[in-house]
Amino acid sequence: MAENKKLILIADDDEDYLFQMELFIKSFGFEVLKAQSQKEAEVLIENTNPDLAIFDLMMERDDSGFILCYKMKRKHPNVPIILATAVASETGISFGLSSDMDKQWIKADMYMEKGIRKDQLHKEINKLLKL
Repeated sequence: MAENKKLILIADDDEDYLFQMELFIKSFGFEVLKAQSQKEAEVLIENTNPDLAIFDLMMERDDSGFILCYKMKRKHPNVPIILATAVASETGISFGLSSDMDKQWIKADMYMEKGIRKDQLHKEINKLLKL
């Protein structure tokens, strides 16, 4: 049965948050591949084909998550992506995926503000994976 588990790639430079997300996702029955930087995530994007990806927006650069979304969609166009960020609470700037223009330049399928509840994350992953 293990060989049928979906693989979720998580990239976040916050070690504690990454650990928490890994625990959540494993509890949902998925396998987890982790990256603690944009650079690590880029290597994983090139060498693996995850079923879904969750990227932090701000890592080494303020736009690391946007870059990872773009690279993932170029290499694996059908992999759904959740962009998870605390940018609104940190900067006061908020954005989303409400317009076609936003979706065109933000290559994510979903935007979630950090502080994501476990049940909400599970629901959204299942929706994106069509489970």
